[in-house]
Amino acid sequence: MTRYLVVSAIAGEAKYVPEGIPVVLTGVGKTAAAVATAKALAATDTTELVVLNVGTTGALRDGLAGLFLPSEVINHDVNADAVRAIGLDPKESLPIEGGDGTVLASGDVFVTDPVVRDRLAERAHLVDMEAYGVAYACREFGVPVRLVKYVSDSADDSALDWPAQVDAAAKVLAEWVRQETGIS
Repeated sequence: MTRYLVVSAIAGEAKYVPEGIPVVLTGVGKTAAAVATAKALAATDTTELVVLNVGTTGALRDGLAGLFLPSEVINHDVNADAVRAIGLDPKESLPIEGGDGTVLASGDVFVTDPVVRDRLAERAHLVDMEAYGVAYACREFGVPVRLVKYVSDSADDSALDWPAQVDAAAKVLAEWVRQETGIS
């Protein structure tokens, strides 16, 4: 029987997750997300476990709104070309099973700058700060992960209003979790 673990950056994003589903709060950023996820996975039986990384995301392209299930997450902070040039694999892109075809750029930059937004939009549809760390930890533990992201802003100066958008996003994310898990 499939069991679920919800992983979110902050409590507000997981506020409405149904009782009975464990929630791990990672804090902000890829490193915090990877460590918190790894600690949680190391402390639990991962047999038939699926991690649901639920949270908000910025839209890198105009017209994107609502809920997305990215099929790929890229680490946009790593200098992948330089790492490859010295003969190492930067693992800057991780495929995610069961996605909707969108690409999520994940990094430690809270994107509000239009120049950064445009640069990232060349490679991705969405941006967040934790998904890559969560997905990487899950991959290392052999645990399936689904990325479930709700657009809260346009990764521009509107991102500064992010705190006001979290509650509405949390309601939509929790409804998706209810439907996916069958737990209400």
